[in-house]
Amino acid sequence: MSAPTSASHSGVESASLTRYAWISIWAAIATILLKTGAWWLTDSVGLLSDAIESLVNLAGGIMALMMLRIAEQPADEDHAYGHGKAEYFSSGVEGSLILLAAFSIIWAAVPRILHPKPLEAVGMGLLVSTLAALINLGVALWILRAAKKSGSITLEANAKHLLTDVWTSVGVLGAIGAVYFTGWLWLDPVVALLVAANIIWTGVGIVRRSVAGLMDQALPTAERKAVDDVLNTYRNDEVSFHAVISRQAGARKFVSMHVLVPGDWTVQQGHELLERIEADIRGAITHSVVFTHIEPKDDPVSFADEKLERN
Repeated sequence: MSAPTSASHSGVESASLTRYAWISIWAAIATILLKTGAWWLTDSVGLLSDAIESLVNLAGGIMALMMLRIAEQPADEDHAYGHGKAEYFSSGVEGSLILLAAFSIIWAAVPRILHPKPLEAVGMGLLVSTLAALINLGVALWILRAAKKSGSITLEANAKHLLTDVWTSVGVLGAIGAVYFTGWLWLDPVVALLVAANIIWTGVGIVRRSVAGLMDQALPTAERKAVDDVLNTYRNDEVSFHAVISRQAGARKFVSMHVLVPGDWTVQQGHELLERIEADIRGAITHSVVFTHIEPKDDPVSFADEKLERN
């Protein structure tokens, strides 16, 4: 028996998630223009690295928009479990783009360490770059809040990337200020390299999570515990469970299990129990779809399929 599908990207919610992707795109365009202007004014390799990362923000926002549109499509004959896994492609591509941006920054920073250059128009460059950072901060926090509410890994990856960009900007601005007051020109490229290292850390994390999702990784520990807590309320001398497994596809979460009951129960008794179990799990885990299979506990054959594949 399976519970009714709990839609995660349909109707009004889907339109809302797509809207967040559009906001990310427009914010990326605005910050690219601002940061490129700041780099042009100052000739700072740190600000150049900041501008390069904003180009990645734009590419990531466009990819997020495309994948969210696919993920919101309802289940069909060829995709009975929906299209939620499209989100992992988006976050995987964005993580890869982040890594590409990091290596581009390293490429630009290393020659500047060997051949330092003085900065120009520092005050105006700092002002323009600060404005870009504030735009990214506001958009990132807004999208992250939406990601937590919807369970969208695409929006989460996009928001974390924007937050990384904010910290990048903070580091770059601090370095430029330090160069201005101390005259230590080497600080500018060194901070750019530190920024690149931080970006690599973020990018690797996003790619790893995307791969885990595509590999049907089980739900996080906290959500698996929530399922177990629900099942514990039903476990007794008559009712037990096995073959409890889970996976996640984008925002949608799948839980399946076998429920063992006495063989002399009526169909109605078993049906009512499964309906209650499924409803409780859906209440404990948002955007979840629950599949249950009832078996007589006094039949040895019922214990032959405790694992995913039956021997």
